[in-house]
Amino acid sequence: MEKKETNTLSIFQRPVWVSLFALTAAISWGWAYPLIKMGMEEYQITADMTGSKMLFAGIRFFISGIIILAIARSSHREFGFKKKAVQENVWFLLLYALLNTTLHYAFFYFGLSHNAGARSAILNSMSVFTVVILACIFFKSDRMTWRKALGCIIGFLGILALNLGGKESGSFTFLGDGMIILNALCGASASLLTRGLSKRVDVFVGTGYSLSIGGALLVIPALLMGGYLPVISLWGITILLLLIAISTISFALYNKLLSCNPVGKVAIYNSLIPVVGAITSCLCLGETFYWKYLIAGALATAGIYIINKGKK
Repeated sequence: MEKKETNTLSIFQRPVWVSLFALTAAISWGWAYPLIKMGMEEYQITADMTGSKMLFAGIRFFISGIIILAIARSSHREFGFKKKAVQENVWFLLLYALLNTTLHYAFFYFGLSHNAGARSAILNSMSVFTVVILACIFFKSDRMTWRKALGCIIGFLGILALNLGGKESGSFTFLGDGMIILNALCGASASLLTRGLSKRVDVFVGTGYSLSIGGALLVIPALLMGGYLPVISLWGITILLLLIAISTISFALYNKLLSCNPVGKVAIYNSLIPVVGAITSCLCLGETFYWKYLIAGALATAGIYIINKGKK
């Protein structure tokens, strides 16, 4: 009987594939840190150009969402709502788009433009531990255990370690660290809403709606604020296309995994994002890798390991 039950599992529920897909999404998102900073530099978007930063982010997510919706249409996926309460579904979808895309990445792009890529990547691991805690509060399938509690405490200590050392190695700033923290909280909240999204609409279609609507809600105010891309080059377009590919692949995989697995089991793989983000930022951007990054990264990784240890 057990073998038959295992065979009936979706590919997105089988442990090996869950790990492979979640790791693919996490590693891809890690590369976004240096690519975004490289993109802003290539397009010559400076730290004070708020509208241009929103436009750069909005174009990425709007196009990514349109691509996902086009794929969904070509594969004959259901676009209608599963529940009859249309108005309720529309408001839920709008809230999800705001948290998952608009506010999430507005904070992310603002924070990253005022912060080192490596520091931002490690700081953003806060979303992983926040998801674990919130999932235990809101979902019966995710129960708090002493391992999860200890892992989260150690992980948060890693985040605090980023403020060790002198000012030259970086310290807390609202426009830098503060924005990244707000981004992490939006991302964690959106992860919890993903399960609700899958109950209302096909999760692949819902992801497309979220990215396209959320992207449009970034582009429209950006244009009203006078946002523009000062310099357009072949390399800049290439970077933007890579970021669009990251969003399309990662969000599609991650949201599908969240829709059919315990939130904590999937979100925990995001522990790789700060590691990949920090390493690639230092390699691609020439940033100094401070010793406290190593301590912070080690504590965050240890927290992840403790949370997952003993899971079948």
